[in-house]
Amino acid sequence: MNDRPNDIKRIRPEIPSAKINDQMSSEERFQNATIRPVVKLQSPLLIEVLRNYISKHKNVFYDLSLEKRQDYIENAIHKDMKFRNSVKGIIIGQFTVEEYLEYITNSSSLNKRMMNIVKERLLSNILLFDRPLQFTKAS
Repeated sequence: MNDRPNDIKRIRPEIPSAKINDQMSSEERFQNATIRPVVKLQSPLLIEVLRNYISKHKNVFYDLSLEKRQDYIENAIHKDMKFRNSVKGIIIGQFTVEEYLEYITNSSSLNKRMMNIVKERLLSNILLFDRPLQFTKAS
């Protein structure tokens, strides 16, 4: 029997700081109950996706100062629509059908929340984005 909704929810990490209460807006509740755990679950994949993005853009990221690297990540997430849509797919693909139906009722607002959470997650891991090791053939 297909138990996808429960299987998906079971593998998500718990985030004790992501509180849920009756005074919250539906967007904030969805953010804390669904988006935050999914982003945390997908964090290793999101890091690799950004590494690939950096590589495909000629590794200029590695020549930037820390502040410019932060700007680079922010611009990739907020301005590069192809990258942004790829990231959204990585997150939305981990929604249950019920969550997806809730998401599409206010996708614009939830997308902003989602991208900000992804941006913060990547920025908090910025030290993982150091120049990759260059391997050379021994003569």
